[in-house]
Amino acid sequence: MRLASFIKDDTASYGIVTDDGIIDAGGRLGSRLPTLRQALQDLDQVAALGGEAADFAFEDVQLLPPIPDPRRLVCIGVNYRKHVEEVGHEVPDYPSIFARCIDSVVGHGADVVRPTASNDYDFEGELAFVVGQGGRHIPAERAYDHVAGYTCFLDGSIRDYQFHTPTPHAGKNFWRSGACGPWMVTRDAVPEPANLTLTTRLNGQVMQESGVGDLIFGVPQLIAYLSTIAPLYPGDIVSTGTPSGVGLAREPQVWMQPGDNIEIEITGIGVLRNPVVDEADTT
Repeated sequence: MRLASFIKDDTASYGIVTDDGIIDAGGRLGSRLPTLRQALQDLDQVAALGGEAADFAFEDVQLLPPIPDPRRLVCIGVNYRKHVEEVGHEVPDYPSIFARCIDSVVGHGADVVRPTASNDYDFEGELAFVVGQGGRHIPAERAYDHVAGYTCFLDGSIRDYQFHTPTPHAGKNFWRSGACGPWMVTRDAVPEPANLTLTTRLNGQVMQESGVGDLIFGVPQLIAYLSTIAPLYPGDIVSTGTPSGVGLAREPQVWMQPGDNIEIEITGIGVLRNPVVDEADTT
């Protein structure tokens, strides 16, 4: 099942994605389950609407990140072996963790913004998972029970700011520099994320392509590690890291420019597409 959050006529909702459009689950269940994050506690109610006709065509709605209001948005750095090699790091013993602010991320089709402060705007395509059942000290062997589903993630990075300090927070949190979507695919449709393939295209040219199985720390290990630090909550989003091929490591380096189009495709999930604009053109 594909689930999306969206805005229609200035009203936020969520629903089931079909080939014909979106079934408005929020319009039917909103009194009990007003957002997709809250609906994660009872996806059976949402799934029961799957046989109904689509209420809205895709072109009539604005897609939001699948969970527009996560309690946490956590990203993992240097988590693909070949990416570790291309940036000159050693394979880490533990996951490298940083957080992204909610307003640094937009939905499918929305403009991502190259900031006025820098031209070094890099692409990082990633697989992200959405926590369904929260918990603390979750063992890796039970981790998939805590996953609601999977989505595509653009961890847009402002590289010079990323290296201003030992932690990457500044370069990872510029306004509207990242994206998430186009929807969430529920866990039952993705039994083993390691079998997926991730591809990043800039203006149609393949820049990154890798099996998710190249992850150093996979979904079970990340859930076990993160839940040791703090409880996970339904709707938390964890982006698992990017494979090799980033613009920073190319010769010459490749940065996203206004007028570009960036796509993140993951088999079995979909394609996240976003145009790149200059901050000066956002008013």
